[in-house]
Amino acid sequence: MTVVAIFGPTASGKTAVAEAVAARIPAELVSADAMQVYDGLPLLTNQAAGRLVGIWPLEHEGSVGEYAALAHAEIDAALAAGKTPVVVGGTGLYLRAALAELELPPAPPPGARERWEAVYDAEGEEAAHAELARRDPRAAAAVHPRDRRRVVRGLELAEAGASLRPAEDRLWGTQTRHPTTVVGLDVSRDVLEERIVARTRRMFERGVEEEVRRALERRLSSTAAKVLGLYEVAELPREEAIERIVARTRRYAAYQRKWMRRIPGIVMLDAERPPDEVADAVLEVARAR
Repeated sequence: MTVVAIFGPTASGKTAVAEAVAARIPAELVSADAMQVYDGLPLLTNQAAGRLVGIWPLEHEGSVGEYAALAHAEIDAALAAGKTPVVVGGTGLYLRAALAELELPPAPPPGARERWEAVYDAEGEEAAHAELARRDPRAAAAVHPRDRRRVVRGLELAEAGASLRPAEDRLWGTQTRHPTTVVGLDVSRDVLEERIVARTRRMFERGVEEEVRRALERRLSSTAAKVLGLYEVAELPREEAIERIVARTRRYAAYQRKWMRRIPGIVMLDAERPPDEVADAVLEVARAR
């Protein structure tokens, strides 16, 4: 057993299961969450103990490439110390970046996104899509002309010499840096809904409004500003904010489920039972490999 990865939708119990695993074996928890890397919003991002939690100030412009280098170093250090790295989180891209060597696209030229957005808006969706087809036929075949975000992203990447649809999709490949067991936590929608509502209300009871007020006194990077619920907490009455956050979290959980289905070799485990039982099942799966 070398690396264990635990993935699941938000509120599926990943943290509790990971902590229960760490109570059973010498382990090091490594977060794979794009928002928990930020310091200053522990309640809103549901932070727990672990590596790569709260390491960046809210002003920091984060990237998956920077995170990947840090995650690889933490995993390698844990292995060198004779511990099992337990990579846990709900950001699919960060999980994959922690486990594998990803070939990330080059940075686009400065102003490229704004320029292509202007082309899309001024010349129309068909013209922009036709330009993408000229530059990158594979990407154009996979993107609808009305999908403004992806058409623009495709043009941006094509200009930088990359592709929205590379010939070899390393993102969903089976190769990892170390032998790895990936488990997914399976929770029914009804149970997940109950947990999301309970967790959201608990955030407010613990003082998330004051946390957000303090955070917004600082300059936030464009990546930190994407923390789910940040502006709902800041701008809406409490009950309306709770309702909006629950709805957004529900949609995000559905997106995470789609990611989970695409992870190669993932072993799904029933997570509607106590974390100790799920942790035992995780270790049973890992030891059998």
